[in-house]
Amino acid sequence: MTLWFVFALMTVAAIFAILWPLSRGSSAPAGGSEAVVYRDQLAEIDRDVSAGLIGVSEAEAARVEIGRRLLAAADGARDLPPRSNLGLRRASAIVALVGLPIAAVTLYLALGSPFLGDFPLASRTRTADVNQPLDNMVAQVEAHLEKNPTDGRGWTVLAPVLARLSRWDDAVRAYRNSITYAGDSADRRSDLGEALAAAAGGVVTAEAKAEFERALAQSADEPRANYYLGLAAEQDGRRTDAATIWRTMLAKAPADAPWRTLVQAALTRVGGGPVAPTLSNDAMAAAKDMNENDRGAMIRGMVDRLATRLKQNGDDVEGWLRLMRAYMVMGDRDKAASALVEARQAVANDTERLRQLNEGVKNLGLGG
Repeated sequence: MTLWFVFALMTVAAIFAILWPLSRGSSAPAGGSEAVVYRDQLAEIDRDVSAGLIGVSEAEAARVEIGRRLLAAADGARDLPPRSNLGLRRASAIVALVGLPIAAVTLYLALGSPFLGDFPLASRTRTADVNQPLDNMVAQVEAHLEKNPTDGRGWTVLAPVLARLSRWDDAVRAYRNSITYAGDSADRRSDLGEALAAAAGGVVTAEAKAEFERALAQSADEPRANYYLGLAAEQDGRRTDAATIWRTMLAKAPADAPWRTLVQAALTRVGGGPVAPTLSNDAMAAAKDMNENDRGAMIRGMVDRLATRLKQNGDDVEGWLRLMRAYMVMGDRDKAASALVEARQAVANDTERLRQLNEGVKNLGLGG
């Protein structure tokens, strides 16, 4: 309603701007006023001659010049247009009053959007919210993909963002399209399987399991596929199979693999027994060909030597984290907790080392 009121005011202002000049009468022609002045000058010359102020010859010359100017002024007045044209002014007024609004409405109906619905205030606020850059980006990419559904690169970019937003069903669709239009790969199959499992509340469904198996068919050492297949075995009650899968992963993995702690915790959960902790690649290689008993004895010996060294030199934050990780893998949570207390005491006076220790402990499941 307010918008239409503003439009009406603008229309009235435009009409007024047109009618105002038409309503004013024409000013008196300049020639009429000039003729009066020249006649006064002629009378003034006659008075000066009578008074003896100028001679007859000078008066005659002045009369000739003033007469010439008077004739010129009279001719100019005759050439002026009529002072007013009432019919033309009335026609202009009618055009302004009727034609201008009609022209404006016609132009709006042709170029505007008269049937566009209201845009609620809440929607306008949400669209312009600069605090939601990720949502805005997703909306733009989704709009682009609606028009270009075969853009594999767009689906590849969008899928992990949807997963980050926990829009799992949309993420599954995006990963499928990424595989279809950007090409198949072990990573993309694992991404799809992970999204399917997340959409099912963490359960590795048959559909998700099939995707992980497709990933392994392309890359036998793909870590996520192996981990989730172990998780599927655990969820099916096949704990021994799960332990075998995870133990094989750890045996092949480098010591600094970022997912090692997760797999070690999973192995401990299914009762897989101790497995070589992350001490060094050389130690892992030495234990590779041993039987379970010898490997376990070797591991315990290394852990004990590490604990002894840390008691003598407690500044080694990474050493403390390796020791606690080893205790957790061996299923000795109490010793891991005790090692955490000793580690914090050892680095209590070093703010940076204490911060590194607390950051590292977050991934071990030992609590604050």
